[in-house]
Amino acid sequence: MAHQLLQGKKGIIFGALDENSIAWKVAEKAHEEGAQFVLTNAPVALRLGTINELAEKTGAPLVPADATSIDDINNLLDEAEKHFGKLDFVLHSIGMSPNVRKKRDYTNLNYDWLNKTYDVSAVSFHKIMQSLYKRDMMNEWGSILGLTYIAAQRTFGEYNDMAEAKALLESIARSFGYHYGKKSKVRVNTISQSPTPTTAGTGVGGFNKMLEYGKLMSPLGNATAEECANYCIMMFSDFTKKVTMQNLYHDGGFSNMGVTTELFDVMNFDEEA
Repeated sequence: MAHQLLQGKKGIIFGALDENSIAWKVAEKAHEEGAQFVLTNAPVALRLGTINELAEKTGAPLVPADATSIDDINNLLDEAEKHFGKLDFVLHSIGMSPNVRKKRDYTNLNYDWLNKTYDVSAVSFHKIMQSLYKRDMMNEWGSILGLTYIAAQRTFGEYNDMAEAKALLESIARSFGYHYGKKSKVRVNTISQSPTPTTAGTGVGGFNKMLEYGKLMSPLGNATAEECANYCIMMFSDFTKKVTMQNLYHDGGFSNMGVTTELFDVMNFDEEA
């Protein structure tokens, strides 16, 4: 049931690809809660996905933009400014690793691809915020979110160079959160989500095992894409105006667990050993 938590708010949502995307769910929820926004993704993603359907459903302008390109970002912001003027929220739901896609092991990384991973998955967050900051395009008490994963803090062998990218993303959120808070009371946070079967997520090696492991380790179970969208809406709302520079775990309790009896049961230990 909608509560009009975002009534009158304007924003940009980066990264919706198809109905499995967290960004897609956020757009649906934001629309239900009264927000207006621009949808954007890289031109190649627009060709591969079904974002046009989402744009039609939500009445959102759709503007192609490569989030690693300052020119593309400024063109996107030009269009957003034409539609809405200043913004109240931005979602960065972007992540891609050529090393993961091309199955290069972590101990045999292609460093040119590693730089691309950083640029797409983390530095793009800085580029977007820097462009917004320079143009003074965020309203006071606006909210900017990036999506991350606990592999930024703990080692998951198959997560590859995306772990470093997420750690960099979280650091950028903290650093820019300070500067943006001082300038115009804009808050910047990351949400560390459970493993979620999105197009990007399922590209990580051993993803189904990570999903099952998360389920066994989380007292509340894995958080779904739709539940993450609800959390994002709360973070965009005026109910979280003093939350900034935080990495917020949305993972059913996974991040505070050591081990569970459910995991022991699956491992089938011999108790006499």
